This record gives sequence, structure tokens and C-alpha cells, in this order.
Amino acid sequence: MTKLLKYTEYLYLIVGVVSLYEIVSLWNTERSRAYFFVFFAVMSIGMFLFRRKYRKKFENRKPNN
Repeated sequence: MTKLLKYTEYLYLIVGVVSLYEIVSLWNTERSRAYFFVFFAVMSIGMFLFRRKYRKKFENRKPNN
């Protein structure tokens, strides 16, 4: 289960990086569309940090065998 949580973290990070690339490429031509990608970048990076914190808390809660 923790492996799945780790992969979803990095999927959010990939979406954030792709959104940042789109922001840079669209900023001078289509600014309204770039703002759309700003929203996705902020949300995906925030979800990455939230998921990472949640996964680490979940791993620390497991009893060590």
C-alpha cells in the first residue's frame, strides 16, 4: 500500500512540472490559458506535499517488526 502512495505522490509532482512548463510556454501568447495551468501547478504541488506528509505519518504509525 505504501508503494502505491509513493507512486501517486510522484504523479502529482509530474503533473506540477508539466503545468509549470505549460505556464512558461503560454505566458506571452495566451495568458488566460496560462492562469489555468497556474491553478493546476499550485494544486498538484500542494497535493504532492500533502500526500507525502500523510504517507510518512502512515509509515511511522505502523508497528516496527
